[in-house]
Amino acid sequence: MYRHGLRVSEVVSVRWDQMDLKRGLMSVNRVKNGQDGIHPLTGRELRALRQLKREGRGNPYVFMSERGTPMTARNVRAIVKTAGERAHMEFPVHPHQLRHGCGYKLINEGVDVRTVQQYLGHTSINSTVIYTKLDSRRFNGLWSD
Repeated sequence: MYRHGLRVSEVVSVRWDQMDLKRGLMSVNRVKNGQDGIHPLTGRELRALRQLKREGRGNPYVFMSERGTPMTARNVRAIVKTAGERAHMEFPVHPHQLRHGCGYKLINEGVDVRTVQQYLGHTSINSTVIYTKLDSRRFNGLWSD
């Protein structure tokens, strides 16, 4: 969810036919009138996905519950909430924070806002500019005396 800026509803609907494990690509189907895209997968992701596929027993969905049924948004919210509690976070943790974290990370690493817009599937740049509210240290060195 974090690496690809996926919403809960997007991650629970990911199917194997969206994955090209040979070329290392994932077709991202966005909701909320978002723009679909193709994202590269890292070697680490590919290894994990191949293992999931071997264990999936032919199910069309990538992410399955312990009961062998497709994950639900409720399952994902509970997993993220529990992870936040186990990490002793001082605030409630929810899955959409992972999507926001992705946007902030990309901007903080210098990725241009239009690329982040496309990566997150935003149709409007206004949905992306919120991630440009950065740590003021980014402005250090812009001007010299």
